[in-house]
Amino acid sequence: MQFPAIDPVAFSIGSLQLRWYGLMYLLAFFVGWGLARRRASRPGSGWKTVDVDDLLTFVMLGVILGARLGYVLFYDLPAYIDDPGEILRIWNGGMSFHGGLLGVLCAFWYFARTRKKSFLEVSDFIAPLVPQGLFWGRMGNFINGELWGKVSDVPWAMVFPTGGPWPRHPSQLYEGLLEGLVLFVVLWIFSARPRKAGAVSGLFALLYAVFRFGVEFVRVPDAQLGYLAFGWLTMGQLLCLPLMAAGLWLLCRTPRAQAAVEPAAAPRKGRSARKR
Repeated sequence: MQFPAIDPVAFSIGSLQLRWYGLMYLLAFFVGWGLARRRASRPGSGWKTVDVDDLLTFVMLGVILGARLGYVLFYDLPAYIDDPGEILRIWNGGMSFHGGLLGVLCAFWYFARTRKKSFLEVSDFIAPLVPQGLFWGRMGNFINGELWGKVSDVPWAMVFPTGGPWPRHPSQLYEGLLEGLVLFVVLWIFSARPRKAGAVSGLFALLYAVFRFGVEFVRVPDAQLGYLAFGWLTMGQLLCLPLMAAGLWLLCRTPRAQAAVEPAAAPRKGRSARKR
């Protein structure tokens, strides 16, 4: 199967080019914003639409800065040391999910502190919205013809423009399906009922890590890194291990029981109820 001829540039205005990769990020934030406002409008959600608007602004900054810096640090640091200006050229690709996750967690921490909410309350609210963003991001990877898989003879294998003459696994589509659509449906249904604090976040972390770890077996590792250990462990799989552990811990932990607040004793008859 031949890779579909999709121009990575959506449209141009003079010398200004707008690429599909960037549009996918804008679409992810726009859809996430709409879904977040819908969740906030549910009775008893404890959220206001103005909170959603502010939180999504912080998340957007966290995703872009974290994903870019994460890719620079985890995947190709020597190349960016040689050409620091390439760090700003995000239209050339190079965004790390795990780096973006760290950026988002920083955004959650800051928002929770300023709005007097718990960290897990914020992360449980946002977790079901993230997979749709992952879906659009993987579609951007596919259009760019990057992050393709290993050579394969499956009927849907594709010959990518930069992958040589051999048909390969369209691993971007696998990740878009599993990390995006499947994970979105599971989390949206799971979060429809009240859960213990951290359960939604834990399920997201665990399932994402499992899906990503599995797809990495048919995805070609970054050329500058190759396999890190045992002849098969990739950087993506290595970064998924602590995510799996965190997800399992959040799902299995027993939340601390809130201490019961004893009612104030009624004043005795014939005595003043003055404070002492």
